[in-house]
Amino acid sequence: MSGEVQKEQAGPRQLTLDGIHKRRLDKGRSRIVIAMVLFFGIYAVIAGRLVQLALYPEQRVARVVNNDTAAVVRPDVLDRNGVILATDVRQPSLFAEPRRIIDADEAAELLAETIPSLNVRELREKLASGRGFVWLKREISPAERAAVHRLGLPGIGFTDENRRVYPNGRTASHLIGHVNVDNQGIAGLERWVDAHRQLQPTMARGTSERPEPVRLALDLRVQHAVHAELTDAMHRYRAIAAAGVVMDARTGEIVSMVSLPDYDPNDPREALLPDRINRVTTGTFELGSTMKSFTAAMALDSGRFSMADRIDARSAIQVGGFSINDFRGQHRWLDFTEAFTYSSNIASARMALALGVQQHQEFLRRFRFFDRLRTELPESAEPQYPRQWVPVSTATISYGHGMTVAPLQAVQGGAALVNGGLLIRPTFLARTEAEAREDAVQIIRPQTSVHMRTLFRANVERGTARRADAEGFDVGGKTGTSEKVVNGVYAKDKRLTSFLAAFPMHSPRYIVFVMLDEPQAVPETNGAATAGLNAAPTAGRIIARIGPLLGVQPRMDRLASAAR
Repeated sequence: MSGEVQKEQAGPRQLTLDGIHKRRLDKGRSRIVIAMVLFFGIYAVIAGRLVQLALYPEQRVARVVNNDTAAVVRPDVLDRNGVILATDVRQPSLFAEPRRIIDADEAAELLAETIPSLNVRELREKLASGRGFVWLKREISPAERAAVHRLGLPGIGFTDENRRVYPNGRTASHLIGHVNVDNQGIAGLERWVDAHRQLQPTMARGTSERPEPVRLALDLRVQHAVHAELTDAMHRYRAIAAAGVVMDARTGEIVSMVSLPDYDPNDPREALLPDRINRVTTGTFELGSTMKSFTAAMALDSGRFSMADRIDARSAIQVGGFSINDFRGQHRWLDFTEAFTYSSNIASARMALALGVQQHQEFLRRFRFFDRLRTELPESAEPQYPRQWVPVSTATISYGHGMTVAPLQAVQGGAALVNGGLLIRPTFLARTEAEAREDAVQIIRPQTSVHMRTLFRANVERGTARRADAEGFDVGGKTGTSEKVVNGVYAKDKRLTSFLAAFPMHSPRYIVFVMLDEPQAVPETNGAATAGLNAAPTAGRIIARIGPLLGVQPRMDRLASAAR
């Protein structure tokens, strides 16, 4: 036994562990392996993240940009021919992560030197705030981005955002509207898009899929023509404002809408000025003798009057203590057509009074002149009319005083006068004639509409609107001149002139409305400033330009007779 022990001690020493000692050693080895795996895994994640941030820095930005500041991807807005009116482009914005800023004072001074529009004091406050994220400037130029990038400031970065661009500038600003710095629609059709389309936020992670475009009824070619002619008319007649509409009388589509002064939606700060309102939908006005169109239609539609009737316009009439007279009185009996072409206040008042207050109100209600007109544009105004409607109200409103409506309401009503008697809701979106008829309402008899076409054409041929006659286009319409109310009193030297027209009268397709605010007497108007001398010729020039664009060919027989 002792010999065996001595033999073992003579060779190499070996230690054999059994039981609990062996289990402890195995566990220690496992822990070392696990620790090594975790160590290398953590460093692999860190290395991968660093590479990711280097290659895709915008993903880091996405963590700090919250939903409130995320821009959205908006659909393109197109005119009826597919021309782009509004679209999104990618533009860089400058931001900071104040927690990563090393020296706020130095960074603020360097940034202000690079981008002079930045305020040093405001920059310093933002950079020293300790917040996770702050905007420094939205929508910077590529040159500014390159200059800031060269500064190499830690905690300063860029992200590409969607910026709304309007290629045609002012041309259709009141119709299309504009967006805010977060690409959210706040006026015009842009605001409607936000309410009726599902818009996808970008949150600086790149552009989401572009939504389906919005196609408008607007024809940009016609819009350019109307805008140019109204701009010229403002200068020609020294007016303070102007407005114009072209509407398809069969579909209710607004082919053109202009309100001047306007603004550039690419830089919409001017939109806040008081005179930049959209006069077509948000302004209400007394339209003067233009309203006689509806009085004549009411008389004919009632069956109490006919085109063969004669009306006493020999002298002024007294109503409720007021004397009603004509601007240029004929002082005789007038046949129905003469009463319209001479624009007789007396004749209009007699017709309305013969039918009475209740029937007058009921007729205007058919045209929805007592209701706010609702379209895709969010901006609209409430008509104003007497709450206590007495006979003198009927008398004065019959020739355009005592009630205000939005110009687009007059356009809607004018279309019904000539299209066979259908009241069709106006729309700024493309629509077919079949779609328009689905909710159209017959408000006057078709025969009344035929008579109104005759009266409109007669007024251009030999009445107050002779200067509106665009050769070959069979223009018809009614002029209106009203004194503006200033401090509750009618001002003799401040007028609003308008002209409600349709063409071609043998088969009316388009309504044209022109309004001039405070036009002045100029040499070419022989010292006067009535609608027949300024609004009517402006409409005539518009029709001559847009007729061919809209596919309305001049009638050769009209051109031949004009040449003779």
